[in-house]
Amino acid sequence: MRIMSENWWAPVVRGIIAIAFGITAAMLPGAALTAFVYLFGVYALVDGITSIAALASGTVRGNDWWILMFGAAAGVFTGLVAFFVPGVTALALLFLIAARAVITGVAELMAAYELRNRVPGVGMLAAGGLLSVVAGMAMFIFPAAGALAVAWLIGGYAIAFGILAIVLGVTLRSQRDRLPSLRHTMAPTIEERELEPTQRR
Repeated sequence: MRIMSENWWAPVVRGIIAIAFGITAAMLPGAALTAFVYLFGVYALVDGITSIAALASGTVRGNDWWILMFGAAAGVFTGLVAFFVPGVTALALLFLIAARAVITGVAELMAAYELRNRVPGVGMLAAGGLLSVVAGMAMFIFPAAGALAVAWLIGGYAIAFGILAIVLGVTLRSQRDRLPSLRHTMAPTIEERELEPTQRR
């Protein structure tokens, strides 16, 4: 909980980046494929690096930490693929974006489940994860929907995800000052239980 609350800025930054990417993708559906590949590459890299930086700054390594780190690493990987293999076909790019959406979505859903009783606003994390999974599966199921439809799907998904991420960040920011009182009302984490015997000595 402390990691997410102290790093409330991370989902806000991710949200802003996602909205910017979504608007660009929706407004330029006829852009050259190479340009779109690089655009997605920048988005995936910045999004993944932002998440990794926020997670790495924390000191607690619970299950939710590893799950979110895996999703962030997957985002960085897809961004690197977009940069180093810019000659991919439109279909391959679509599947790359879809795979990233599903993997990060599943990671966020799992993390939301782990944090369900410890983090205020975790419902936004779950909603973002569910949205990612649904959008990713839609791209896999309807790969031949047409360039315009696909661009709008990707753009709409990114914008909606960005809004949810910003709401999550704002919620975490508003709850950050309440952490001392909240800690007394919640069950201790595994890490906290392990530290108790040491603290008593």
